[in-house]
Amino acid sequence: MNQQFEQELQSSWQERQEYAEKMLPLIGSLYRDHAVEISIYGRPLLNASAIDVIKAHRTVRLHEGVKLRLRESWPIVEALSKMQLAPAQIDVGKLAFDFHYGKAVDNNDLDAYLRDALSEIVDRKDEHEPQDVVLYGFGRIGRLLARLMIERQGKSNKLRLRAIVVRGGRDGDLEKRASLLRRDSVHGPFNGSITIDHERKAIKANGSYIQVIYANSPEEVDYTQYGINNAIVIDNTGIWRDRDGLGLHLKAKGTSKAILTAPGKGDIKNIVHGVNDGDIEASDTILSAASCTTNAITPVLKALDEQFGIENGHVETVHSYTNDQNLIDNYHKGERRGRSAPLNMVLTETGAAKAVAKAYPKLAGKLTGNAIRVPTPNVSMAILNLNLKQATDKVSLNEFLRDTALFSPLQHQIDYTASTEIVSTDLVGARAAAIVDSQATIVADNRVTLYVWYDNEFGYSCQVMRCVRDMAGIDFPTIPGEIR
Repeated sequence: MNQQFEQELQSSWQERQEYAEKMLPLIGSLYRDHAVEISIYGRPLLNASAIDVIKAHRTVRLHEGVKLRLRESWPIVEALSKMQLAPAQIDVGKLAFDFHYGKAVDNNDLDAYLRDALSEIVDRKDEHEPQDVVLYGFGRIGRLLARLMIERQGKSNKLRLRAIVVRGGRDGDLEKRASLLRRDSVHGPFNGSITIDHERKAIKANGSYIQVIYANSPEEVDYTQYGINNAIVIDNTGIWRDRDGLGLHLKAKGTSKAILTAPGKGDIKNIVHGVNDGDIEASDTILSAASCTTNAITPVLKALDEQFGIENGHVETVHSYTNDQNLIDNYHKGERRGRSAPLNMVLTETGAAKAVAKAYPKLAGKLTGNAIRVPTPNVSMAILNLNLKQATDKVSLNEFLRDTALFSPLQHQIDYTASTEIVSTDLVGARAAAIVDSQATIVADNRVTLYVWYDNEFGYSCQVMRCVRDMAGIDFPTIPGEIR
């Protein structure tokens, strides 16, 4: 009996592996040939392994209570690979579940179902032109943005990283820049190959040719001499945060727009993608992608306010230390921040609670906030203590947040976990701006406490790239959208 059980278990696993291995080349060609990115219930499969595909399918049962088998999603991947599709993000898991267990359960015509579900992209051509992108600065966020662009390298890639601009130029600088891109103590090794072109001062990564430019000021760079034109400059230095400072980028030859990876000052639009990205206009030449904390809390707050109404609240962030702090006690202009980051919890301030109103004005004046820096290198948490306009309960609130994470327009910003064992390191590399920890939710009548995780480096970088796509006029639909 035990032997038979083991054989059946092994046979089941082997079947899943075989289907996953069949999917991988089709998933790759869908992206390379059509710029179609495949996911399973929000889990992206671009550059995934067979094990990644299997694990993504397992998450469906956690959300739906019903297992989605790889043999059920395989026919959809196969059918997609034979279609002429315009660029899009397609969740094969949701389509497969809907076809087998949802509204289409009585429909046996898969081709007709897919053509209806994909009507906005099927038999359409790609009309998006590639966009040159320059990284001004190459620190924590800059290198993650580079990874995000390089992982999409190929003929269908629309955002092409053409150059990085840094200060320096000393002997060995190029090797050190490449090494920091190749190896990361938090996010692990670069997924691919990196070589250096010493003669041209460039880095080659997975087929991307990235010019390294040394400059002390934005306006002194002539990008056109490197064949770069109308580039979007992503300033991740944080040195220039107002319109005059960021406007220096637009004085350089070969640029057209600039975006800041920090809160902007003055009249600069602070964009939290998923919340106020509709405010981005084609005429905008300077934008801010706000802060990592603002990007984490605003989508969740918006969803809650629209569903329940928010009277007021307090946001406490438990934030990993950053490069702005000191390794050991030393002078720092900020209060308490001069104390050793790896040894202390450091009480400090955050402007994120007030900054929410720049992206979502309905909460202006309703939130207070503070922050505690803690001795971890990445992944932070926001604790939202809110008074709602209507009463609810833990189950109803969590069900709403789960459905928001899976099926709403905020599905790229909000993720959801029901794990009772999850800790911060489990969320390194999370692509959502926020991950709701449902097991920690506290509800008492109209008083709610939510615990929201966020990868303050990688998740934020994904939000920045979504803003850059909008600035470039690259609008890829998410399919399916809201199917409930």
